[in-house]
Amino acid sequence: MSDTRSKTRTQFNKLQKRLRHNVGDAIADYNMIENGDKVMVCLSGGKDSFTLLDILLNLQKTAPVEFEIIAVNLDQKQPGFPEHVLPEYLESIGVPYHIIERDTYSVVKRVIPEGATTCGLCSRLRRGILYGFAEEQGVTKIALGHHRDDILETFFLNIFYGGKLKAMPPKLLSDDKRNIVIRPLAYCREKDIERFSAFKDFPIIPCNLCGSQENLQRKAMKQMLRGWDKQFPGRLETIFTSLQNIAPSQLADAQLFDFAGLQRGGPVEEDAPVPLEQPVIFDRNFAKARTAAILGTAE
Repeated sequence: MSDTRSKTRTQFNKLQKRLRHNVGDAIADYNMIENGDKVMVCLSGGKDSFTLLDILLNLQKTAPVEFEIIAVNLDQKQPGFPEHVLPEYLESIGVPYHIIERDTYSVVKRVIPEGATTCGLCSRLRRGILYGFAEEQGVTKIALGHHRDDILETFFLNIFYGGKLKAMPPKLLSDDKRNIVIRPLAYCREKDIERFSAFKDFPIIPCNLCGSQENLQRKAMKQMLRGWDKQFPGRLETIFTSLQNIAPSQLADAQLFDFAGLQRGGPVEEDAPVPLEQPVIFDRNFAKARTAAILGTAE
C-alpha cells in the first residue's frame, strides 16, 4: 500500500471512530435506543441520513442491546427523482427497507407561491406520513439525520426570527405522544459528516424542492456558524454545551422560574446567580476537556 493510501486510510479510520464515538455518546446520554427497539432510519438520500444509517448499522453489531433497523424513504414524486438509487444501495448492503410513495411535491408546489420557502409545508407533510407509517410497522424509535450544526442553526433561527430559546432536542416525544424521535448525530459536526460521506462515496440524491432555493434563512445561519467556526475554533462546541447547561433563574421566562415569588432568605436555588463578591473564573482546562469529550477526541 502506498504512503498516500495508508495516510488516507488512517484519516478515515480516525474519522469513523470519532463519529461512532459521538453517536454512541448521544445514544447513551439520552437513552435513545433500548433493548428490543425497532428503529426506523429515515433515509432522504442526503449525506446526513446515509451517514446515520451506516453508523447505526456498525454500532448494531457491537451494542450491548439488541435492536432492529429498517430504512425508510419517502418518495415525494419530485420530477427527475432517481427512484432506483436507494433500493439498489440498500439491497447491496442487505438492509430491510420500505419506499413510501406520496406525491407531496405537487401539493407543495400548488400551495406555496413561486419563490417562497417550501420547507415548512414539505416537512409537515413528510413528518405526518412517516409518523403514520411508523405506527403501522410497529416502530418504537424514528431516527432522523439532524446533526449538531442543524441543532445550532435551528437555535439561532428561533432566536433571530421566532423570539424563542428553542432548538432541536436529541430525543423528542411527538405531539400526539405516539412516536419517539431520536437524533443520534446530535453530537456530530457537519464537516465530519461531509468528509465521511466523501470517503464512503454514498450515492447522494439532491433535493430539488428545497436544496435549490436561494436566500433561505437557514443558509444564512449556516454561513454565520461556519464563519465563527473558522475564525473562533471551539466556539460552536461551547454554544452547543450551553444548550446542555440551562439556568432558568438566569433567564426571564416566568413560566419556568418563579420570579414573582422570590423572597429574601428563601431557599437557595441550584442555579442561583454567583454572588458579586465571588468572581466568575473561567477554567480553561475544564473547557478544553469538555470540548474534547464532545468531539470524541479525548484520550
